[in-house]
Amino acid sequence: MQSKTIERKAFDIRKHIVHTVINNGDGHAGPSLSCTDILATLYFDIMDVKVDEPKWFCRDRFVLSAGHKCLALYGTLIEKGFEKADVLETYNKLGSKVPGHPDMKKFNGVDFSSGALGHGLPIGAGMALNAKLKGEKNRVFVLMGDGEQGEGSNWEAAMFASHHGLDNLVGIIDRNGLQINGSTRDVLDTRDLREKYAAFGWSVKVVDGHNIEELLNTFQSIPFQKGKPSMVIANTIKSKGMPFAEGNVKYHHWNPGKESQESKDALDALERYANNKGWIK
Repeated sequence: MQSKTIERKAFDIRKHIVHTVINNGDGHAGPSLSCTDILATLYFDIMDVKVDEPKWFCRDRFVLSAGHKCLALYGTLIEKGFEKADVLETYNKLGSKVPGHPDMKKFNGVDFSSGALGHGLPIGAGMALNAKLKGEKNRVFVLMGDGEQGEGSNWEAAMFASHHGLDNLVGIIDRNGLQINGSTRDVLDTRDLREKYAAFGWSVKVVDGHNIEELLNTFQSIPFQKGKPSMVIANTIKSKGMPFAEGNVKYHHWNPGKESQESKDALDALERYANNKGWIK
C-alpha cells in the first residue's frame, strides 16, 4: 500500500483515539497517539492477516506489550475491518468488549491480552519459537514502550530470542521519551537501547516512528539479519497529532471534558490536518 494511503489510515485511527477519549472522559491518549503510524504501517502493508478469519493459524501475530496503548490497536483493527466503530462507545465500561487493556477473548483481531508491562516480549518470543519448531512461516511483532524497558523480563526474553535464533521475531520500541511519572531518562535511564539490544544478539535499526516511508522500508527488510531477531527503535512524539499536548507527560492519561477548550483544540487540530491534506471537501 502507498505511504499516502497509510498516512490517511493513521489519521483515521487518531480520530478514533481522540473522539473516544473525549466522549469517554478519559483514556491513555498520549501513548496511543505516539504509536499510531507504526500500527497503520504494520496492518495495512506488512502483516499477513485475514479479517474474515481472525484466528487464521498462519497469520502474523501482533503483541501489544504496552496494553494501555490499546486505543491505537482498537482503532487500527476497526479501520482494518475486524470490528465496527460503534464498539468504542462502550470503551472501558463494565462488561465492554473494549476494556482499558486489550482482551483477546473479546475483541476480534487481538492476539494477546496484555496489561502488566514487560510481558509482551517474552510472550512474543514463545510464539516465535513455536512457529520455528513447527516449521511455520508466520512472524511475530511485539510493540513495547520505552518506559517498560526497565522491566527485567524484557532482557531475559532478549537473551532467549537471540539464543534460539528467532529471526521471525520483531521487537518495536515506541521511544517517545516519556512515561506516566516523567521522562524515561529521569525515572530510570536505560541509556543506549540500540547498543544494549545489539549486545544481546539482536539486529537493530533506529527509525523516525512518524515517517511512513521510513517505516515501510524498515519493516519490508526484516529480518535484518538471518538467524537474529530484529529490533526497531522508533523515535516518536507523545500525543502526536494534538499540538498542545505533544511531548507533555501530562497527557499520558488525558481527562478532558466534552466541552473543554482542550477537547475543542484537539478536534480543531484534526480538522485542520485533514483540510491541509485535502481530505475534507
